[in-house]
Amino acid sequence: MRLFEAIVEANHRAVAGDADAGLHPGDFVEELPVVALTCLDPRLNAFFPNALALPADQFIWLRNAGNIITSPLSSTLLSLALACAVHGGREIAVIGHSDCQFCKITALQLLDRFKELGVERSVLPENLNEFFGLFGNELQNVLNTCDVLRRCPWIGPKIPVHGLLLNLENGKLDWLVNGYQALETMAGRLQEPINPAGPMPDLLKSMAPFQLGEMKFPETKIGELASQTADGLAKEVQKTTPPVPEAASGAPSTTEPATTGAAGLAPPPPPKPPPVPPPPILRRHLGRRQ
Repeated sequence: MRLFEAIVEANHRAVAGDADAGLHPGDFVEELPVVALTCLDPRLNAFFPNALALPADQFIWLRNAGNIITSPLSSTLLSLALACAVHGGREIAVIGHSDCQFCKITALQLLDRFKELGVERSVLPENLNEFFGLFGNELQNVLNTCDVLRRCPWIGPKIPVHGLLLNLENGKLDWLVNGYQALETMAGRLQEPINPAGPMPDLLKSMAPFQLGEMKFPETKIGELASQTADGLAKEVQKTTPPVPEAASGAPSTTEPATTGAAGLAPPPPPKPPPVPPPPILRRHLGRRQ
């Protein structure tokens, strides 16, 4: 039994009420530490790393809004790669959770939230969904993030990438992506023989012979290109920056009163999130089993 097979099994036993459910981390030295990407929802503080029955020094915890990766060059993706290369992470787990607030919010609601913080629409990107990575399904989001990680060339081909979904109501972990099976599938594809009589040789024959002397190199100097780029950026900034209105001479500045609801009443405060139930207890047994 491998690490996450044992973790999921122990978690399900604990949710079912088994007080002795747990894990022997000493049995999985070659598969530790684990690098986990989760949401930044503070309700998760009560679950990790205890929900995995792992010691804190074997749990590298990365968090962002919605446990998403917005681009191939995102800081989250770089951090995951460095967590494996520098801190020795052996396996990666993308762990989403139920009742994700980042999943429920719409672009219009997000605009209202930013406006409450004094952030105007003009300074925000045009496509909020794409820029902030808004999504509508926690399960599909975990699958997408795992797929991006598995395709990333900086994540070693020997590192399993798992996908899990945590139920905040009872602490149960559902295993969505089995990273071990994905590695076995990739290894099988790499071992498939390549057909030399495929379309590639014919394509190479149709290409004209390459002559180094016929290559054309740009004549623009690096300094000139940088200057042109800076001038272009400055013009674009001037186009997009709204003009600052001049205050009337001698007229004191005024501020608009806060918006109120019907009959002059202030809008009701946002509802408080429901309390988080205590997670199932997973015991961590020290040392290897004899």
